[in-house]
Amino acid sequence: FYPKDNTPTCINEACNIRDNYALLKKKGIVILGVSIDTEKSHKKFEQKHQLPFTLLADPDRKILESYGVWGLKKFMGREFMGIIRTTFIIDKQGLVRHIIEKVNTKTHNEDLAAYIKGNI
Repeated sequence: FYPKDNTPTCINEACNIRDNYALLKKKGIVILGVSIDTEKSHKKFEQKHQLPFTLLADPDRKILESYGVWGLKKFMGREFMGIIRTTFIIDKQGLVRHIIEKVNTKTHNEDLAAYIKGNI
């Protein structure tokens, strides 16, 4: 789950995953990105950054709320509701195996790989 298409931090995360996508795919990992952006916005983001994985639009926040990633955030002294950047690792049976709540967007693929290496 990520806050917004085409913002600097989300670009870092998406491109980091893109650049290491072959390795993740080889491990059997399916990447899905979810935000409140529209499908049109996602298509532009995917094309601009050549993203090989699927982005899901959730403008009504049903998925976000069901995973508990829509909540109160703070930025530059301001509080607002938004998407809390979070990664869920879900197995083939649909069970959540691990949650990364403190996502480092520059090293996200290494965080995923480290978990996978030790647990899958």
